[in-house]
Amino acid sequence: MDKVNWGLVWPLLALQILLAIVGLISLARAEKVRGPKWMWIIIIVFGNLLGSIAYFTAGRNEN
Repeated sequence: MDKVNWGLVWPLLALQILLAIVGLISLARAEKVRGPKWMWIIIIVFGNLLGSIAYFTAGRNEN
């Protein structure tokens, strides 16, 4: 296996963890979301970077 360029991996990993934490906090504070909250928890936790982005773009209910 080739060497991993950690200079590129660490910022993406940090961004993924930060977005997941912020997404889970936002989800916990939200009164209403599109779909069940348990579904968004699974998407945020297991969807990596795209799961958090999907929650912020499609899951939040602004009304």
